[in-house]
Amino acid sequence: MKKIFSRLAAFAAITGAAMLTSSSANAQYAQIANQIPDIISPALSGSMNYKGFVEATATFGIGNDRANFVGVSTTQGFQYASWFFMGAGIGVDVAMSSTGDNYNLGPRPDPDYSPGLARTKAMIPLFTDFRFNFGGNNGVSFFADIKAGATWLIGNSYLELNSGSLSTRTQFLLRPSIGVRIPTNSQNPKQAFDIGVTYQLITANNSWGYWNNSYYDTTINSLGVSVGYEW
Repeated sequence: MKKIFSRLAAFAAITGAAMLTSSSANAQYAQIANQIPDIISPALSGSMNYKGFVEATATFGIGNDRANFVGVSTTQGFQYASWFFMGAGIGVDVAMSSTGDNYNLGPRPDPDYSPGLARTKAMIPLFTDFRFNFGGNNGVSFFADIKAGATWLIGNSYLELNSGSLSTRTQFLLRPSIGVRIPTNSQNPKQAFDIGVTYQLITANNSWGYWNNSYYDTTINSLGVSVGYEW
């Protein structure tokens, strides 16, 4: 008899725990379900902390395969915290290659079997953008910005470089910047001018080499300045 009572007690305890667990889980699910409208509503109403940037850059090539770049881009995204922004952007760059003493060490590509060459080309960068603010938004402060993505030449011709030519295929792009943020509207601290120092890296494994008529890896480094406006 004692065994029967003990088993019934154990069963009741297990059943009660299961009911409590189920009740707790259901309460959590209900809480999550109640919070979903609070999450979706700001996005639908447009009250999320949207932020936009427009930026002009000018960088000057360093190294062997060098080129100068002038461009403009825009980034759209959200300010997730007072110190952190994340978004996506697109731009237009004009690349102007410069050659030095090592120029044309080998045969030029055969025009019958390869595209033409140009020393000035337009490029389209497409990137994600991460920005970190230091010092608050109400006064002059500092920022660090990292753009990472890809860039493409426009048109069929290749960009002429010292050791070869940059092809029209996809190139990797990295563009970090550091600078000063200067608010322009005391009533709306989201509006500000940005002045920074910018480094740009383009890497590719599909450049055409003059000396061996085959593709090779190349890196284009450039350093310059950026001026932007944010709202």
